[in-house]
Amino acid sequence: MRSMSELSLSGDATYSREAWEKSAAAVLRKSGRLTEDQPDSAVWDALATRTLDDLAVTPLGTPELVADLPDPGLPGQAPYVRGVQARRSDDGWDVRVLHEDPDATRTAEAVLTDLENGATSLWLRLGPEAIAPDALATVLDRVFVDLAPVVIEARADALAAADTFCRYLDERAVTPAPGTNLGLDPIGATLRGYGSGLHLETVVVEGARKAAERGIAAFVVDATAAHDAGASDAQEIGYALAVGAAYLRLLAEAGFSIDEALALVEFRFAATDEQFTTIAKLRAARRTWNRLTDLSGAAEVSRGQVQHAVTSRVMLSKYDPWVNMLRTTVAAFAAGVGGASSVTVLPFDTPLGLPDAFSRRIARNTSSLLIAESHVAAVTDPAGGAYAVERLTDDLARAGWDELGRIEAVGGVREAIEDGSLTARHTAVAREREAQIARRQRPMTGLSEFPNLREILPERTPYPEGAEPLQRWGAAFEALRDNPVATPVFLATMGPVASHTARVTFVANLLAAGGIETVTAGPTSGVDEVLAAYDGAPVVCLAGPDKAYAEWGADLVAALRAAGAQWVILAGKPVDGVEVDATAAMGVDALTFLHETRGRLGAGSAATAATGENGADA
Repeated sequence: MRSMSELSLSGDATYSREAWEKSAAAVLRKSGRLTEDQPDSAVWDALATRTLDDLAVTPLGTPELVADLPDPGLPGQAPYVRGVQARRSDDGWDVRVLHEDPDATRTAEAVLTDLENGATSLWLRLGPEAIAPDALATVLDRVFVDLAPVVIEARADALAAADTFCRYLDERAVTPAPGTNLGLDPIGATLRGYGSGLHLETVVVEGARKAAERGIAAFVVDATAAHDAGASDAQEIGYALAVGAAYLRLLAEAGFSIDEALALVEFRFAATDEQFTTIAKLRAARRTWNRLTDLSGAAEVSRGQVQHAVTSRVMLSKYDPWVNMLRTTVAAFAAGVGGASSVTVLPFDTPLGLPDAFSRRIARNTSSLLIAESHVAAVTDPAGGAYAVERLTDDLARAGWDELGRIEAVGGVREAIEDGSLTARHTAVAREREAQIARRQRPMTGLSEFPNLREILPERTPYPEGAEPLQRWGAAFEALRDNPVATPVFLATMGPVASHTARVTFVANLLAAGGIETVTAGPTSGVDEVLAAYDGAPVVCLAGPDKAYAEWGADLVAALRAAGAQWVILAGKPVDGVEVDATAAMGVDALTFLHETRGRLGAGSAATAATGENGADA
């Protein structure tokens, strides 16, 4: 048997941990990420990534990572880490599509198209800013509600919307399909800033009774309310546990048994393009819910958490929206691998307005491709046993349980919302995420990285007035792009193309992320050739190799200032003897740099740019 210190890479070949560390350290030292004084073993920390919960994601899974972990059990058995089913159905997961267009006739057609082309259940958002509850009969006119589960969501007047839906089901005189849900979540609505005008107890108890009478579920514990507010993965788990516990307590007080109450509850989590944390989050959420309900006295068969995963709305980008197809594909993959019972892929044009037929088709086909062509659902819990995933699952479960403890310490989730402590923790994480995006440590392709300033955005029907405002990740970059700068930055390229291309590409992409165009001098061999190409722009950026900076950088800066340059930037790290006003290198706070540069170009103050009208839209 191989020792725990040996790493099997392929076939019969084994390598010691020390040999791997030595090889990895040599590469990191060449790139400057590891110094000569640091031991080879430092590669583990250097290559690990840290989540917003400050959990380490190891660069290489090893048996030692799971040596002290509890048994995750088998699929379909407690603690349900590996899924609530022993074997997934041939259909993979429930493909749930979201509809919220207030035009009932148009929505009815879109619903039918989805169901005839791969969707298996419906998620209908009701309310004054979405589908009118009294339009349900029109929207569902040609839907077999005994075959396709329908989950409704109304953030305001949820109980009235549930009553309307129940009357509709009664009039149809059919048994609703398993999975049908009144979608009540008054606590989540409160967190989002909606009020029902009714006591929480009234909504929960009356909604539960309506659902129980019809054999359907009543509640969706929507953890995306916390996610959209900036919560980390562990905070999302802790919030979901706290909300679920609050509903169980109210139902128990109303006379429901713990097992009866559990049959009424479903959970909704956000799936992001950070695939490993999404996979681990779903597995950890099931484990912690099993623990909570076990302590509540529930039977094992009732403790499996029914999960609906929806691709994150706040991770999507308004600019270069086609990249959203890639983000949602990775997120849907992670949701499926993570064991979600239902998956919703939001259309790529969601940030632009109401999705059209093309984007809805791409969204539902994403699940179809993953299930039917990629066979992602052919195996239950395909990530099970992966050392890094099992470690991250355990870490997230513990961190999520700790967050539940913080919420319960102030009296429960309602009290945590009222005293502001819950929002404060979510906001702190949101600020850290924004800071990492600003430094481009969390790059957003097409927005903070590799933007296309000449793209033409597709036009979509705007969301109705009153739609929930969202602060998308990268909203500050979107605000800059909403207000492009008319004056370009002059790139004073030094030397032949081959010697300055890397830095020109870097700085041009950086400036484009702030809505700033560039013009280049082209290949040059000295100060005179750069000056000959100089167009008088107020902001100039030197871009060339270190050798050129050292040899004639100082002279070029002096000549450019004499020719009218008011603000001189150096692409790269500071160089002795070359006096410039700013530098642009890897790790720069991109937003601060861009605001400063825009100001020097006459584009207004940083405060104005940062609070553009479209920084947080629906």
